[in-house]
Amino acid sequence: MGGNIWQTMKTLYLLRHAKSSWDDNRLSDFERPLNDRGRRTARLMGELIRERGLIPEVIVSSPAKRASETATLLAEAAKFDGEILSDERIYEASPQRLLEILSETDDRYSSAMFIGHNPGIEGFIRFLTGDIQPMPTAALAVIFLDTVRWSEISKGLGSLENVIRPREEFSDNTSTS
Repeated sequence: MGGNIWQTMKTLYLLRHAKSSWDDNRLSDFERPLNDRGRRTARLMGELIRERGLIPEVIVSSPAKRASETATLLAEAAKFDGEILSDERIYEASPQRLLEILSETDDRYSSAMFIGHNPGIEGFIRFLTGDIQPMPTAALAVIFLDTVRWSEISKGLGSLENVIRPREEFSDNTSTS
């Protein structure tokens, strides 16, 4: 193959927000916060990505309360010191919209994490890799992209490296879909 594989690849981390609360029916979907289990799981996933060396260079989150809380808690637990950006287009985004946002990512970053929602996250995994993967709350997909430019990403360009689901990782069953 020759050369360093990381010079010709980007890594995309797709994380579905952690478990949200339905306790206050006066709140809009956009305003729903994380519940206690969601907050615990977001922290545990942050610790896990730190332990496994899966920390991205930039995080781009939906501004919905449950997603932005997930981003903050995960970043703190992971000891992430990069930039956390908010992009309103991630809320209720289709795979095509997620591709549009990803294509605007600065090429100086070799890795990026999007924190968003289903069905967009599952659809984007399928678009990039051809794999159909269930993404319960707080699940993380790791996708390698065979490109040096985010703007050149297209359908099927990705390779699904791993999907980390909290239920499979944490014995106390902190998260469910």
